[in-house]
Amino acid sequence: MTLASPLSPQAWLHSLFASRAAISGQVMRRKARDIEKFVGRRAFEAELKRRGYQAVENAGQVIIFCHREPIRRIV
Repeated sequence: MTLASPLSPQAWLHSLFASRAAISGQVMRRKARDIEKFVGRRAFEAELKRRGYQAVENAGQVIIFCHREPIRRIV
């Protein structure tokens, strides 16, 4: 059984980026399907851009870099 988020899309984004990890500039991981379901990819990407953050996606996971440092792929 899949439950919907009790939060509005705006509240979900606020909760995500108000977390201790985001505030301290750490890296977070979320399921891509949750982002799609709870807020939508377009709104999520717009919020990343507004904040100057970057994210990468692999195997259904989105890694969010809550800072403005460059990303360098190692291999």
